[in-house]
Amino acid sequence: MIVKGLIDPGKHFISGNFACAEAALIAGCRFYAGYPITPSSEILERLSSRLPMVGGHFVEMEDEIGSMAAILGAANAGLKSMTATSGPGFSLMQENIGLGMITETPCVVVNEMRSGPSTGIPTRVGQGDIMQAHWGTHGDVESISYCPNSVQEMFDLTITAFNSAEKYRQPVIMLPDQVIGHMSEKIVVKQPWEYEIVPRLTISSRKADDKLVDFSTDFSPMFLAGTGIRGNFESLTHDEMGYPSNSSAVEAKMMNHLLGKIRDHRDSIVEFEKYETDDAETLLVAYGVTSRVMERVVREGRNKGLKIGLFRPITIWPFPDREIRKLSKRVQRIIVTEINYGQYSHSVRENSDAPVEEMHFPPGAVPDPDTVLKSISKPAKQEKHRREKGK
Repeated sequence: MIVKGLIDPGKHFISGNFACAEAALIAGCRFYAGYPITPSSEILERLSSRLPMVGGHFVEMEDEIGSMAAILGAANAGLKSMTATSGPGFSLMQENIGLGMITETPCVVVNEMRSGPSTGIPTRVGQGDIMQAHWGTHGDVESISYCPNSVQEMFDLTITAFNSAEKYRQPVIMLPDQVIGHMSEKIVVKQPWEYEIVPRLTISSRKADDKLVDFSTDFSPMFLAGTGIRGNFESLTHDEMGYPSNSSAVEAKMMNHLLGKIRDHRDSIVEFEKYETDDAETLLVAYGVTSRVMERVVREGRNKGLKIGLFRPITIWPFPDREIRKLSKRVQRIIVTEINYGQYSHSVRENSDAPVEEMHFPPGAVPDPDTVLKSISKPAKQEKHRREKGK
């Protein structure tokens, strides 16, 4: 079925934020609730005019707490929904993101990373929300978070995020940084029917003794409010009928289900890109706009005889542990480059058999490739790998 009002197929010169909004419509998004916040406001602005063109709904909320609550409500009423924010707003959303996790509510949250902490520099780049995207809410959750490094990926990964939200029934995070959101590049848009769009799996009928969710399967259909099907939407630990429970056995079953549906399918979720890694002695790890800088560093380093390679996680979470571990057995050192003072480097170090160094860049500016190359040209730091300490 072709939906009138979608972006025309073909080539477009468009910003990352506009690309995200247009991709959301193709993915089936029909509800947006949000609060304006730099640098993500263009997503809100674009969808405020575009959603009515495809029969969707837009609501400007009073704050990010209400925004997250609204998209959870809309999702449970049957609409594919999303919101967009940045650092301070993402912090406010965390409690309701946890609510979306335990109630298994599919939705998409775009957190466009900017300089921090607190309000920082709203108009400048940062990558300081990496850990928050996984560990921001309390309790045990498994985050699915995507980090684009181009406008084309901003478009494509937005569709992927909606598909993952539907398949795994939970909030999914998009983690572009400010540069990717505000830069404009050429993208190619396919015909609507060429995109694989995951539909919502719902319960069509239910008897009183039917389970509301089956903890023994990863992909249970969801019941929708307003359809006449009775169900319990519960934020407390609950059983398969949807009722609250104080039982540790029920808690174990529920948590094994919530975590297992991601952990058991990590190979289908994790996406990454390798660049010149076959003979690399130094492996750079970078994501978002930083990875674009590191591609240049690899090219120029290779021209100078340096065996440098790049590993770029596209799926930030789940962490690509197997891929990092495999590469770490072949290289002499790994350098994690990110616009923060050390976040993703912790997970890299935990899963590396090679020494891991951190190259920090302060928020507010894109790293300079010449500075990076000069630093990499120096001999590897003579320090023992953390796993070897104490032996």
